[in-house]
Amino acid sequence: MPKVKTKSSCKKRFKVTASGKIRAGQAGKRHGMIKRTNKQIRNQRGTTILAPGDERLVKIHMPYAR
Repeated sequence: MPKVKTKSSCKKRFKVTASGKIRAGQAGKRHGMIKRTNKQIRNQRGTTILAPGDERLVKIHMPYAR
């Protein structure tokens, strides 16, 4: 069997934690910060763990990151 390629966009955007969950950057921080509340901006710092449904979609493109 040939090797399966990892999707380049996924390896740049996501990391897999030790327990197998997918860590991703927070959405909604690129522009338009004036519209957002200070609480929203504060809570969107750092990274987040993807929901199980989204996690399944990402893991399809990262066959060796398990």
